[in-house]
Amino acid sequence: MLEDLIKQLNEQGLLRPIDLHFARLMQRLSGQADPRISVAAALVSKERREGHICLDLSKWDGRTFSAEKDQDVSITLPGLVEWTSVLRASSVVGEPGQYKPLILDRENRLYLYRYWEYQARLSESIHKRLLETEPTMDPEFLKSALSRYFTEDDKKEINRQKIAAFTCLRKRFSIISGGPGTGKTFTVAKILALLIEQSAERVLRIALAAPTGKGAARLQETIKKIKTDLPCPESVKQLVPDEAKTIHRLLKTIPGSPYFRFNRENPLPLDILVLDEASMVDLALMSKLVQALPPTARLIVLGDKDQLASVEAGAVFGDMCDTGASHNYSKAHCLDLEAVTGYKLQEGQESAALPGLQDCLTQLRRSYRFSQESKIAALSRAVNEGNADLVMTILKNSKKEDEVCWRPLPRPEDLAHTLKTHILDRFQECFQATEPREFFKRFEKFRILCGLRQGPYGVTAMNQTIETLLNRSGPARPGEKWYQGRPVLVTRNDYHLNLFNGDSGVVWPDPKAGQELRVYFPGAEGELQRFHPLRIPEHETLYAMTVHKSQGSEFDELLLILPDRDAPVLTRELIYTAITRARHKVTIWGPEEVLRLAISRRTERTSGLRDELWK
Repeated sequence: MLEDLIKQLNEQGLLRPIDLHFARLMQRLSGQADPRISVAAALVSKERREGHICLDLSKWDGRTFSAEKDQDVSITLPGLVEWTSVLRASSVVGEPGQYKPLILDRENRLYLYRYWEYQARLSESIHKRLLETEPTMDPEFLKSALSRYFTEDDKKEINRQKIAAFTCLRKRFSIISGGPGTGKTFTVAKILALLIEQSAERVLRIALAAPTGKGAARLQETIKKIKTDLPCPESVKQLVPDEAKTIHRLLKTIPGSPYFRFNRENPLPLDILVLDEASMVDLALMSKLVQALPPTARLIVLGDKDQLASVEAGAVFGDMCDTGASHNYSKAHCLDLEAVTGYKLQEGQESAALPGLQDCLTQLRRSYRFSQESKIAALSRAVNEGNADLVMTILKNSKKEDEVCWRPLPRPEDLAHTLKTHILDRFQECFQATEPREFFKRFEKFRILCGLRQGPYGVTAMNQTIETLLNRSGPARPGEKWYQGRPVLVTRNDYHLNLFNGDSGVVWPDPKAGQELRVYFPGAEGELQRFHPLRIPEHETLYAMTVHKSQGSEFDELLLILPDRDAPVLTRELIYTAITRARHKVTIWGPEEVLRLAISRRTERTSGLRDELWK
């Protein structure tokens, strides 16, 4: 009957051809026609494809599935004890540390070998850094330097940026988490200056990295602005780096290969690495990056633990921060912190045999972008807390001109008219630009974000509708794919062209090519790269984008469009991520029941990394 289950799962859309192929491969390699192995293999492939690191067998233990065509016919998965016993006896399943296609750990989590190795290597690298404490600095110098860099504007409020700086100075591995506007980049710029100051005559090798080209460009621009006002000698300012790279550029990709030139055997020549937008980094890339760092290098990780997890497998930053749990610093760390800053913090539980991550993690809470009265800030907090009643109260009490606005979702047949009435002028203004840089500046003021990709309210339909409306008003012509002002979003990495998934560009005439159309992309140094339209990798039109693709971006104003019915991808993290992309105004179109369901649901990614790091 289990053979029929695979067929049923496939017919119901839960499995794809690659899952079935992998199941058949494992059955062939095992030399056993045991459907319990085939089902496990198909499900572990499915789970990885959906963003999970592994298959938690305990969650599938004894689960029953009914046939779509005959609800009276049902098939039940094996019990946990029976299932794990069969798997452990199979030649294709090994224990952690063995080299087998599938790895089954003691917690009954089944991994593809490659993903178990990514997790194990990352955990091992972090633990090694947890064991290393930087040499004790002169307390008087540290006290004086921290006071100089982090002035106290309110004696009653603890400056958590100052705490983050102290922690980063003491640890080889440190995490700074915080929402938009909490000053993560501002803090890390000061930390780098402090490290440069205390290194005396030794010149530190420092790199700044982000997962996307847009993120690297913004990190670079922000550091450049901040470092000019740092309270340190000019010689120190000059040594604070202001060039940021994507992770792929930093590690140097090997074209046509998942590997990099810098790796465990050939580490990066660095003393310090700052990684921004870490919530967007998947397990495989994070593992490769951390393995490529020398054991003595300091790693400072920045991100927002409440944002969406990476598009690819894993929720690495959330696992590192133990999202959903609260941790205080250890007694020893609190005493050291009090001696230098005067802050007396509540102590956590005593550390276990290995030093814990609790002493490496700082959560920034104060937003310098939004005031205490900001409705965007209040709305994002309510979403983050899962308080749907408060979310709806804020939205229903808001007016059209307020920072946040909510309105019912138009019917599909009315959507084009509503977009034309309320939205189209935002894009038409962009087409009045005289050159690509001006277009980018105008285009980043407003964006449409969608919860889904497909369906009448998804990204694909939204882009088609807007482009059709623009066809009628001038910028684009019916049936014309390439036209001046067409915004495009890259959806596949191209290492030869240095274009990456998530990079945005615009089609514009090139004076150097006889006014022929080229696709312009902003470079990390502020320059513009231009490519023939036929050269750029897979891409799509960019009037609307998914919330996932918007990570790392910021817009003055945005419109979030939710579908007319619930979908599993709609979660609290998705709504929070969308809202926090806005600087000044958020408008939400969607049914109240869909919004409430999304806020009640958290993103869950099955992984063993959290246990490896925190238990």
